[in-house]
Amino acid sequence: MNGKIKETFDKIHAEEPLKEKTKAFLAQKTQGYTQHKSRQMRNYSYLVSAAVCLVLMFVGSHWLYFTPTTEISIDINPSIELGINRFDKVVSVSGYNADGQELADSLHIKFTDYGEAIRQILENKNVIHLLSQDELLTIAVIGPNGTQSERILSHIESCMAGQKNAYCYSAHFDEAGTAHKMGLSCGKYHAFLEVQALDPDITLEEVQNMTMREIRDLIDELSAGRNDPSQSGSSQGTGHNGPGKGYQHRHQYGHQNGQ
Repeated sequence: MNGKIKETFDKIHAEEPLKEKTKAFLAQKTQGYTQHKSRQMRNYSYLVSAAVCLVLMFVGSHWLYFTPTTEISIDINPSIELGINRFDKVVSVSGYNADGQELADSLHIKFTDYGEAIRQILENKNVIHLLSQDELLTIAVIGPNGTQSERILSHIESCMAGQKNAYCYSAHFDEAGTAHKMGLSCGKYHAFLEVQALDPDITLEEVQNMTMREIRDLIDELSAGRNDPSQSGSSQGTGHNGPGKGYQHRHQYGHQNGQ
């Protein structure tokens, strides 16, 4: 029986054309699967590349918008600083004493134009009351020497021209960084350096809780008590050249000739 079956199968031979057609068919089908898989991989690569580009664009735009390029330090008794981005928008609001934090919490100025933010601060009832009590307001524009910080300073100066007891000046980021490490706003730290230049024994703790009016009166008192004529010119400057320079007579509005 087995011999007959083997003999029967031995007689079965595929025609050569049929073999070739079968080979071609299988090759076509196999290649199709390979090409389909290759197309899927290419499409996947395109999707991954697009996703990476979107992430990079998001991170880049987030960094551009939320990174402060200029800071504005506003001091009276509340000490508050605004971080301003390259688009002149407020991206951070920080209080540097209890009154400053209370003021910062009461404001809704994030993502507004810096001019609008300053307007709201000056119209705050507590700030209005302090100014009416002959307190002193200082505004420092902190940033590198460049178009934005200079433009902002010029704009603030023009806005404050009619404001009694207000001073505007410029400062650098390194000065602000040192101030922040000490827990002070840049404006109060700048005033502390002036006091310390006149009285090296003065401590940070003594100045920290003083209002800007009290600090200014102390500076005037110490200056009047010194007999060295060379010190009289040290209060003249550009507003960011170190202790005792540029703050006392730089853009004072109101009491130009004494208190």
